Amino acid sequence: MTEPLSRPAHKNPVARTRQATRPPAARSRRALGLTAAAALGRFELQVCQACSAVQYPPREVCHDCLSDALRWQAVDATGRLLATTVLSHSNDLYFRERLPWRIGTVQMRAGPSVVAHVHGDCREGDEVQLTLKLDRSGQAVMIALPLQATPHMEDDKTLRETSCDPKFRRVLVTDGKTAVGLTVIRALLDAGVTAVFAGDPEIWRRSAEFDALCQDERVHVQDMNITDTDSVQRIARSIGGKVDILINTADHQREGGILFNRDMNKARDALDVNCLGLIRLAQHFGPAMSGRAADGVNNAVAWVNVLSIYAHANLPAQGVWSVSQAAALSVAQCLRHEFLTSGVRVINVFAGPLDHEWEQLTPPPRVNPKAVATAIVKALQQGTEDAYVGDVAQEFLARWRDNPKGLEREL
Repeated sequence: MTEPLSRPAHKNPVARTRQATRPPAARSRRALGLTAAAALGRFELQVCQACSAVQYPPREVCHDCLSDALRWQAVDATGRLLATTVLSHSNDLYFRERLPWRIGTVQMRAGPSVVAHVHGDCREGDEVQLTLKLDRSGQAVMIALPLQATPHMEDDKTLRETSCDPKFRRVLVTDGKTAVGLTVIRALLDAGVTAVFAGDPEIWRRSAEFDALCQDERVHVQDMNITDTDSVQRIARSIGGKVDILINTADHQREGGILFNRDMNKARDALDVNCLGLIRLAQHFGPAMSGRAADGVNNAVAWVNVLSIYAHANLPAQGVWSVSQAAALSVAQCLRHEFLTSGVRVINVFAGPLDHEWEQLTPPPRVNPKAVATAIVKALQQGTEDAYVGDVAQEFLARWRDNPKGLEREL
């Protein structure tokens, strides 16, 4: 049984902070299909469309019939754990710092035999569930898990390395007064965080719901407005070295397109909050998080952006806002590359129309902010890179993969 994780002691302020290392990242272009599936929390392998043979490792042609018609699709992820071994030596710096490390061979019901990382609660001969996870280099790895959940299984060393679990970590929520921000703070407290730094861009505006949340001793209010560089810089100097997870919930949503809308202030405000605000946060909090990516149990692990599904395809009725969301997505992709050397994961949560005041005239289905908070915590716990929340977002994802031009025309 997995030993439960203990809350880490306060760090010695004069002790050296360990530098981040990464596991081997070299992959073939075909193998990036595994990474694409892992980023969405799916388990997909190549399946030959001519003879239905499941392929592993990824390849150019079928190992049975040599057909090149290989499609990535969901397959049965269960199998039998044939044998295991424990590595006690490694020439790779990343694994050398984490020894002993358990690996094993799994015979999948779908056909292939795979070498995978093995959870500590799995035994030789057991039926196991394979899952695809992203490692600290951003590439997909396979992990064998017990078929049934075991006590404290999420605290296993292997899963902890491939997830961003908020348990015993300190989280900054950039705007705690938004509908999403309030529910995110509640979800984080339920997930066992050590502290939540709740940003408040409008100290003068009272909110009974926000004030009630702040009664919890784990919630610390920060007078921070991400449109003000001085404000962001001041808070970063105060708590930047303590933030393990940053969740950007700030948003400025307004209606109106571009052609018949000459109010440039509306565009400036949207870009200032949704895009430039994200850049300010990255410049002042990002370096400290990168430097603490290997800092023990409560190391810096994740940067979460709450975006709209219209970051992928512009909604003309809210054209200016959609532009700012697309710009924010582009910034997030840049951050994902720059954080890669440290292993801090950038998670994008794409939501459909939210059930709040700025979507008053939007017909259902709309997304409850609580569903967004639940998706954020789930993405952190599972270590996925992209999450799509709500029926509209899920439909957009499917149609975007199938026919992006058709989706553009319908919008």
